[in-house]
Amino acid sequence: MKMKALQDLDIFVRTVDSGSLSATARALDITPAAASAALKRLEAELGASLLVRSTRSLRLTPEGAVFLEHCRSALATLQEGQHALATGRTQVQGVLRLAASSDMGRNVLLPWLDAFQALHPQVRFRLQLSDRLANMYSEPVDAAFRHGEPPDSSLVALPVAPNNRRVLCASPAYLAQRGVPQKPGDLTQHDCLCFMLGGEVNDRWSFFRDGKEEAISVGGGHVTNDGDVVRRWAIAGRGVAYKAWLDVAQDLKAGRLVALCTEWQTEPVPLYMVLPDRRQLTPALRLLREFVSQACLDLQAAQ
Repeated sequence: MKMKALQDLDIFVRTVDSGSLSATARALDITPAAASAALKRLEAELGASLLVRSTRSLRLTPEGAVFLEHCRSALATLQEGQHALATGRTQVQGVLRLAASSDMGRNVLLPWLDAFQALHPQVRFRLQLSDRLANMYSEPVDAAFRHGEPPDSSLVALPVAPNNRRVLCASPAYLAQRGVPQKPGDLTQHDCLCFMLGGEVNDRWSFFRDGKEEAISVGGGHVTNDGDVVRRWAIAGRGVAYKAWLDVAQDLKAGRLVALCTEWQTEPVPLYMVLPDRRQLTPALRLLREFVSQACLDLQAAQ
């Protein structure tokens, strides 16, 4: 990419952020006419209108909104490269906008992000926690940590913990009161804690043994759309949960929860780092993925 094209990208991003073409021109010490020419040149190159401009205001077109996020990512990557050349070493920096599920984010990812930031103090995080799947194209998210492959096949899913599986578990207090299920079929006699996403309740749990699948329809009085609430209910003795192992690994180690029916194989829930485009895998995101992958392996080895 030519240097002038990079300057045009910078002018576009600065104009959106400032809301003013004149302000961008003053900040870069160029004339408003030169800034306007840069935007027109960029639009001509793309064959699309990026901004709707009037004498008093400007706003992004739908095409401009999509292109803006790619510009930010590209410019951030270039800045990291320039900094690495200037310092003579690879030092990642910038803001990483991440999304994660509620329990994965709160109970697993948070301390790992703190540890990563201690190694790379120039990195900052903006973390969104929600069990709703983030729209990677319209929301300000660089990467999302998600269990299972994304339903949108156009997204890039990079494995972080490919061997992660669900674990059937309950608290010692619940098991002392209600008994220990010996096989998946016994779950019909127990209170099961169900997760709901998009109005659909996950109340059919699958187990595997000797090459055969046994799917059990479970029930109980506790259903939630927050995965961390399922975990908290299980610890409080409200019933049996079927959680991703990573989300409850520390609870199992501490004895707050007990794994059940361990002779049966459970459903796979591999953890991925999900990106809208492989080109958005910046050096900082690449290092973070490697760091979290190793942390998952360390956690598994410690069990």
